[in-house]
Amino acid sequence: MAEISALEVSVADCPLVQVEAWDGRLQQFEAVLLGTFGIALPTSVGETVRHQNLRAIRVAPRRFWLLYDVPGGEPIAVDPDLGSVVDLGEGRTRLRLSGLRLPDVLAKCIAVDWQSPAAAPGRTIQTSLHGVPILFLRTGETACEFLIPRSFSRSILDWLGDSAGES
Repeated sequence: MAEISALEVSVADCPLVQVEAWDGRLQQFEAVLLGTFGIALPTSVGETVRHQNLRAIRVAPRRFWLLYDVPGGEPIAVDPDLGSVVDLGEGRTRLRLSGLRLPDVLAKCIAVDWQSPAAAPGRTIQTSLHGVPILFLRTGETACEFLIPRSFSRSILDWLGDSAGES
């Protein structure tokens, strides 16, 4: 774990799978996923549900991201008549951030109201940082994760470092 001006930062691989239901097939699709994981899925965009080493994130009305804590999560099979499965992990990096100054630093970088119920712990927001699309996942009072394109991870770390260094 590194430190950027009073922030704890870690960079890790991002075991991430996208599953999406075809139009008109959402109920059947969700039933298959419920049977696979044994958990109810998030009901609204931005909501997450945690189960063992998996966090299910609803990123769109018919689209979910399945974020694993470690690589090698349970394989997912979806009937192609119901929807699709795409592995997004190779193209993403997971950035974990924490620290008392985190809300102030992020206020300089992303358009997220830290006090908003939409950004409460356990919620996600799709936003951008330095013009790069990211998924912001609030994990605690002074902690969050960014799921970012792998090719921009160095640039985003530099941007955060510059923002944390400003008074």
